[in-house]
Amino acid sequence: MFWYQTGAMSQGNVPITPEGHQRHTEELKQLKTVSRPKVIQEIATAREHGDLRENAEYHAAKEKQGFIEGRIAELESILGRVDIIDTTRLSGSKVTFGATVRISNSDTGEEVTYRIVGPSEADISRGSISIASPIAKQLIGRQVGDEVAVTTPGGVRTYEVLEVRFNG
Repeated sequence: MFWYQTGAMSQGNVPITPEGHQRHTEELKQLKTVSRPKVIQEIATAREHGDLRENAEYHAAKEKQGFIEGRIAELESILGRVDIIDTTRLSGSKVTFGATVRISNSDTGEEVTYRIVGPSEADISRGSISIASPIAKQLIGRQVGDEVAVTTPGGVRTYEVLEVRFNG
């Protein structure tokens, strides 16, 4: 049932929360129905201005088009191989995919809270980390009171699990 524990990663499947799947699907729709047609029009307009070698508008629009097409391909690839994990059905005392975990740095006492999500939806500014990240790998299977050692660029840091919750 749990992606990381079942080895689905080796089969090319990527876990994702329903919210992450919805965000990716909406972004793909926006890119295909709004952004792509708009940049095509920008390219056509820039072409009308003549010599393309020195046409900054044309080159900027082509660069933008490349970014859009790249992101469309990336999202289609991700969405084509996801396993949507219904986190509203998860519960328990152990850290798994979809869990929100509050931890404390054993040296500094600093507390942080992370939600463990799929790689494509991880966003540290939102408090979500990838299940493939070093800290998440160490947290999987742990419960309140456990300590984990995580190797970081600054050295080994030890964290204590303070809370594990599932809130969908």
